[in-house]
Amino acid sequence: MTFKLLAVSAALIGFTVTGAVIPGICDEAARATPVVTAAASQQTAPDFAGISSWFNSKPLNIAELRGKVVLVDFWTYGCVNCVNTLPHVTDLYAKYKDKGLVVVGVHTPEFPFERSASNVQAALKRHGITYPVAQDNESKTWNAYRNRYWPAQYIIDQNGKIVFQHEGEGSYDETDRTVGRLLNANS
Repeated sequence: MTFKLLAVSAALIGFTVTGAVIPGICDEAARATPVVTAAASQQTAPDFAGISSWFNSKPLNIAELRGKVVLVDFWTYGCVNCVNTLPHVTDLYAKYKDKGLVVVGVHTPEFPFERSASNVQAALKRHGITYPVAQDNESKTWNAYRNRYWPAQYIIDQNGKIVFQHEGEGSYDETDRTVGRLLNANS
């Protein structure tokens, strides 16, 4: 073994053992780790921008949703991780929709075939999604939220402030507790 090969092998073993990520090579591993920001930034939620189509609803805007708890769910139907979260989002919607929760799915495509409105409509039917979904083909809402990953959820309180953010799968109980706490604070 040459010294260079030995050094590279040792470095890779070190990264594997410590769980470190090699930038530019192992970015997917870093994205797989969910990010939860319980207090989030308390910034005012941006409005829905550049939406090409709305499904299951008339066009919505954040100002009209003041007084409600809003879950904004960034997803795309071609993303396995997104599809894995959909049963949890639809269950949350069913549990709290009559108590003041509004779920807005923001379908932001990653690939060209995901831009088709008929494909999005078919995905909504396939997954039993009845809450409002905005088709963000130009990523304008994605960019307004400074979102970086699929899936990602943002919980907005009754005053229009982002109070919770989660990227990736998981943290379903924490998301449920956050929504429940906000809705109970309002009753």
